[in-house]
Amino acid sequence: MSPVDTEPTELIYAPSPSWAPLLVAAGIALILAATFMGTILWVIGAAVLFLGTRSWWRLANDEISHMRRSQRTDTAAIPAEPVRRPGRSAST
Repeated sequence: MSPVDTEPTELIYAPSPSWAPLLVAAGIALILAATFMGTILWVIGAAVLFLGTRSWWRLANDEISHMRRSQRTDTAAIPAEPVRRPGRSAST
């Protein structure tokens, strides 16, 4: 019997929670609303959009810098024939 390897072969990284996507969406919404309501809303929307985008960019760079550069991969065997739906023949 071979020893069991407890270390995962591939890692999945999930992003941490952030307010940045909400700020980007709010900035875009304010810019769109400014087309009907006035210039001051466009300035506020552009500022919110800029701050949200900058925050999102920095957060992504921080998360990417903490990831491993290489992983040991474990590949699965690919089936030799295409997968078919049950109940259908190959001619239809």
